[in-house]
Amino acid sequence: MIAQELPNPDESLSSAHCCESQPADKPEEACGVFGVYAPEEEVAKLTYFGLYALQHRGQESAGIATFEEDQVHLYKDMGLVSQVFKESILNKMPGILAVGHTRYSTTGSSRRANAQPAVVETRLGSLALAHNGNLVNTPELRQELEKRGGNFNTTTDSEMIAVAIAQEVDRGKEWLEAAISAFQLCSGAYSLVIGTPVGLMGARDPNGIRPLVVGTIGEDPVRYVLSSETCGLDIIGADYLRDVEPGELVWITEKGLASFHWSPKPERKLCIFEMIYFARPDSIMHDETLYTYRVRLGQQLARESYVEADLVMGVPDSGVPAAIGFSQVSGIPYGEGLIKNRYVGRTFIQPTQHMRESGIRMKLNPLKDVLAGKRVIIVDDSIVRGTTSRKIVKALREAGAKEVHMRISSPPVTHPCFYGIDTDTQDQLIAATKSVEEIAQQLRVDSLAYLSWKGMLEVTGEDPNSFCSACFTGDYPIPVPENVKRSKLILEKIEA
Repeated sequence: MIAQELPNPDESLSSAHCCESQPADKPEEACGVFGVYAPEEEVAKLTYFGLYALQHRGQESAGIATFEEDQVHLYKDMGLVSQVFKESILNKMPGILAVGHTRYSTTGSSRRANAQPAVVETRLGSLALAHNGNLVNTPELRQELEKRGGNFNTTTDSEMIAVAIAQEVDRGKEWLEAAISAFQLCSGAYSLVIGTPVGLMGARDPNGIRPLVVGTIGEDPVRYVLSSETCGLDIIGADYLRDVEPGELVWITEKGLASFHWSPKPERKLCIFEMIYFARPDSIMHDETLYTYRVRLGQQLARESYVEADLVMGVPDSGVPAAIGFSQVSGIPYGEGLIKNRYVGRTFIQPTQHMRESGIRMKLNPLKDVLAGKRVIIVDDSIVRGTTSRKIVKALREAGAKEVHMRISSPPVTHPCFYGIDTDTQDQLIAATKSVEEIAQQLRVDSLAYLSWKGMLEVTGEDPNSFCSACFTGDYPIPVPENVKRSKLILEKIEA
């Protein structure tokens, strides 16, 4: 099988989107994955729209690979999904199945060569792999694969997984056996969508840290879709079937869907931040939308940290559901005090010094007549560095707010993530080095309160032990090698 990468019709796009942006004051998700097996459909276009719905999971690069008989059509580039793909490109990508990816870099820098899907050749044909998550044993894995003769074109752990599968195939194994053998070499978080000439695979690591769901299209015959979130199913009219389970591999072919539980001891540890912030509020987890869970977070927050005020408002958009929940329990009216410019994307023009000093008006603008003379409670989902929060507080006070009380619908982020979230080293996390009172002083708020760790988990309605909350506690469910830990973890563990 020959993998053909389509030429980029606009090379200027590649360079334009390689510019480095200022670090965000929120955790950044690693990426979104999508796959579809539908021989009678335009699989490239279905995948485009699936990635479009998953754009919030990664804004650095996007790519699609389609499988047509003995050929793979591959196109990927830096930029947003809508910038990377044009209809003329998608029309040149026929096939019976497709694999798609939208990326925010964790392991591997932000450059075009590291965009996914990763495509490698095997004795059985090409393999295209899209990965959400992060391995923690990349140095050892790369050394082992190189010892076996592996060659690498990128610096990503995702390519390492693809090469590991390819090596197992070239040793004589079939696709399923090869994939399962390769997974035994990998330690860390991985939700995978893998395209082959004969079928589509979806797999999660034994802890299921990153989400992956299965959906269906049509009835006769039933066709299958894989997506990081259910919002990727909704956009193309697919119906949610179920989650891919931790330590499970699903194999989708012309015969339908088959399931293989390859891990002997799976233990569910879904990233709790997926529920608090990362996943879209209209995505479904545990048989309800995440909007509903986030409203409950705000309700619990109000029970734990009520304060008298005239107005409850959320930081758009992620703080809004919790602010509504806070209002419901506290009885304090909910209102909008900040308006978000929803058309602001990444800009590569540096603002003037005056603009930088004036704060974040490009993205958020206060409503002065709503805020003037009011005691305001502002609700957000998290504080990482505190820089954006301080600018928001400053803007509210300049707009005339008499008091500003900040409430956070998650516990203090005290530890970095090693499983697919781009977080700073520990000394850059404001809650790792300062008390709540010290953070309040730095943000210049009248009061500050976080949701308790216990309250956050209780309102999930699920087993509290089925979540990874290491960014709040330092209890990492998958052992992190010391050399990897030292790169980010420089302070003592803080008990929950």
